[in-house]
Amino acid sequence: MIDYETFCQIKELKRNNLNAEQIARELSLNSRTVRKWVSEERYMPRKSGWRPSKLDPFKKDIIRDLEAYPYSAAQILARIREKGFEGGYSIVKKYVRKVRPPKVSPYLTLSFAPGECAQVDWGSYGSVPVGSTKRRLSFFVMVMCYSRMAYVEFTVSQTMEHFLSCHQNAFHFFGTCPKKIMVDNLKSAVLRRIVGQDPTFNPKYLDFANHYGFTITPCNVGKGNEKGRVENAVGYVKKNFLAGLRIPDFQALGPAAGYWLDNIANVRIHGVTRKRPIDLFEEEKSLLNPLPHNPFDVGAISQVRASSQFRITLDTNKYSVPAEYAGLRLLLKAYPDRLCIYFQDKLIARHERSYDRHQDFEDPDHVKPLLVQRKKARDQKLFMRFMALSKRAQQYYRKMEQRRMNPMHHVRKIVALSEIYSTESVARAMEDAFHFQAFSSEYIANILEQRSRVLPEPGALHLTRREDLLELKVDQPNLNVYQNNGKEPHGQI
Repeated sequence: MIDYETFCQIKELKRNNLNAEQIARELSLNSRTVRKWVSEERYMPRKSGWRPSKLDPFKKDIIRDLEAYPYSAAQILARIREKGFEGGYSIVKKYVRKVRPPKVSPYLTLSFAPGECAQVDWGSYGSVPVGSTKRRLSFFVMVMCYSRMAYVEFTVSQTMEHFLSCHQNAFHFFGTCPKKIMVDNLKSAVLRRIVGQDPTFNPKYLDFANHYGFTITPCNVGKGNEKGRVENAVGYVKKNFLAGLRIPDFQALGPAAGYWLDNIANVRIHGVTRKRPIDLFEEEKSLLNPLPHNPFDVGAISQVRASSQFRITLDTNKYSVPAEYAGLRLLLKAYPDRLCIYFQDKLIARHERSYDRHQDFEDPDHVKPLLVQRKKARDQKLFMRFMALSKRAQQYYRKMEQRRMNPMHHVRKIVALSEIYSTESVARAMEDAFHFQAFSSEYIANILEQRSRVLPEPGALHLTRREDLLELKVDQPNLNVYQNNGKEPHGQI
């Protein structure tokens, strides 16, 4: 028996004018099998034959018992054995699972007035590349219960600052705020829920709700159906937006989700209301609460301690603080997009938040004081070496200052010359420089070079010519010019 794919290959090769033997060789099949399926118009799978079962005489009794009461498979086995069944438990369990009526819990359809309520929830969908690592992809969904107008935002974390920031962004997307928000019993909203007692809300979320003027309505424990609108919206995002979507990078999701909301999700004909969410939202928009003038500070505050390398750590990433705060306890305020670090209510560092892993982020300004301090220490040590070269080194330094030079530049060079030449040579060169009033490292280098230059000693004069060559004739000089005291004789110009 061949499968449907092989049947399609046989038909395709037949259309290419191949005979049965050629098709059989191409597909490694028997030629008789090929002839059989070439003559068939469509694929006909093999039908399995019916086999009698030991349970057949008792199936009607089993169905009747299950309709009367939800017996377990073990109870059904005991009842039919009383009637003569000789089979085992496995066959009974398999049949009971097949024919048992499904348990369907009845639910009431919740209705909401315009502007009354919104529902929020988190969804997850695989992972997404972020820098050199991968993160779990999460998305926040808020749905207006009356109009089904939806907002979606993708994140790689579900922490408190992200939860509140997504709320804020949703309010700005709608331009208003609902009077009530229904949430699940997640820790960002509800810290504790005991049956028969009022829920204990997260203080941060409660402050956020008071700031924007909405009330928190948590679902009952195990009653996720109470926020069915947002549950359906989460499934709709997965099936209509994320299914089959190639995500090259996390940053590409935000614009893509915004386009999908504006052109598909909020302008489609909703399956329940039979109207577009954006049209129904116009009816309830005027009934929603206005937004406050100042946004709520969603930053999550925590205590951190700077390391000896003046770093604080968040989510495996390291961020620098000014070097003078190394080892001190600091206050970290984490936002979804940035980090602010404080010392005694003073903002000392600010970084863009990274969702990569094991990265180090350093602000060049944070290390400058340490480099300056180390440079000063090196310069001080160098100056002490310069002062030890000669008793007049301090006077030489002051002379260079008076000439408005960069004295430390020359000090470095003079100390370096003391490593090439001897200390005594540099001290003597400095004495000579005072004599010539030459104050710079170039003068010192020139004096040292002149003194270190070795000149050949003069040798004896060897005469290689004849002795008569030394007999030179010199004219007698005219001494009259000296007798006239340097004046020209009369009549001469």
